[in-house]
Amino acid sequence: MRAHPAGPLHGGMTPPPSVGLPPADLGALDPQVWPRSARRVGGELHLGGTPVTELVRAHGTPLFVLDEDDFRGRAADFAGAFDGADVHYASKAFLCGQVARWIADDGLHLDACSGNELAVALAAGFPAERIALHGNNKSLLELRLAVDAGIGRIVVDSFDEIDRLVPLAEASGRPVSVLVRATVGIEAHTHEFIATAHEDQKFGFSLATGDALTAAVRVIREPSLHLAGLHSHIGSQIFDTAGFEAAAHRVVGLLGQVHQATGELLGELNLGGGFGIAYLPDDDPVPPVDVARRLRTVVAAECAALDLPVPRLAVEPGRAIAGPGTVTLYEIGTIKPVRLGSGGHGAPQVRNYVSVDGGMSDNIRTALYDADYTCVLANRTSDAAPALCRVVGKHCESGDVLVRDLWLPSDVQPGDLLAVAATGAYCWSMASNYNYLLKPPVVAVRDGAATEVVRRQTLADVFALDAVLAGTPAPSPAIDQPAPEHPVGARS
Repeated sequence: MRAHPAGPLHGGMTPPPSVGLPPADLGALDPQVWPRSARRVGGELHLGGTPVTELVRAHGTPLFVLDEDDFRGRAADFAGAFDGADVHYASKAFLCGQVARWIADDGLHLDACSGNELAVALAAGFPAERIALHGNNKSLLELRLAVDAGIGRIVVDSFDEIDRLVPLAEASGRPVSVLVRATVGIEAHTHEFIATAHEDQKFGFSLATGDALTAAVRVIREPSLHLAGLHSHIGSQIFDTAGFEAAAHRVVGLLGQVHQATGELLGELNLGGGFGIAYLPDDDPVPPVDVARRLRTVVAAECAALDLPVPRLAVEPGRAIAGPGTVTLYEIGTIKPVRLGSGGHGAPQVRNYVSVDGGMSDNIRTALYDADYTCVLANRTSDAAPALCRVVGKHCESGDVLVRDLWLPSDVQPGDLLAVAATGAYCWSMASNYNYLLKPPVVAVRDGAATEVVRRQTLADVFALDAVLAGTPAPSPAIDQPAPEHPVGARS
């Protein structure tokens, strides 16, 4: 549902709390939501064997903490489930040099959605032949980079792009392998902004209008291009595999049409990604092994019905690998009780607005997608009574909300640490400098050791882009680095 742009009060809407009864344990860590290494030790949250207060003392807040074993373990889960197929890590979820090297070392492929994502992967030493380039508006420079690097696949998305690619392929002197992205007309059960296979949107060639078949035939007839197969992607954060199965049915049908029109038997079928994860305890994602089994079954059946050989499958998990293993740590600054009116027995109902030192600049998803998150008090546990809370950022926007409604101990106070779960996908990668806040660092944790894989942005970094401020020192005292003497956690 679209929200009023100025918020529910301006839209004349009543904003009742969307949270249920308080859980029995306000500090519990549901294993489906939190990283595999998350533990409470003496009441304090530990990630990768390291206490959060130690991480914050060394790196400040906000801070993304990435559980390396969780990330790589989920990548291995997909590789094992899709044995004999190609698993492409969708790097748009989160990419840095270290992640590219993990994915390369673990034998997966990688998807890039821009020339700069491609450049990061290549600079990290990722094997070019295991990279695919996506995008609905690839520039000549991006296509030239892909062709010159010899990447494995370019996923063509428009007739204009084919026109741009052909001269580059001809100049390279070798056939360029491509996939044709088909828009299969499946309405994924997800937010409209991340549903990508219905007809009225920017991605791909429509199957219903015949454009997908026309594009495939066009590529086959270009000597400088090699049509390796077809691609389909129906959306993101999807729990119901029925959409994937319906898409597989339709795109296999396109394989049959291509064979009938040209005699070509295409050898690859990429069914995209979009596999959901648990942001809340009630979420129920499908395990990779079940996804693999269902997709293999439907593809095999459809190919048998059309008397086609079964193509090599590929999938593109991004969120499902990167999302669950990262936690964002924040420090509480201001707590503001706000009366909402009378409760069921005439008593005033109160929601505590708990403000932290980040917000929509490091996690835009709640404001953009109405995404749901959960969080816990991280530096300690508490036996205090539960209080209805809304965790908000420090930006000049009423929609700057991180966790809309949840229960926290009523004794949370400034200086406490909050940990927001499942922030590994589309949080750091969509981060901004709104209100000139700085992008947080990313620290990888494993076996009690913490390694900074992305450093904290500084004011000097931002000033360097400003024609007037470049080289100008930041005002003192500096506000772009944590103060070492600052106490971490009000009761740590």
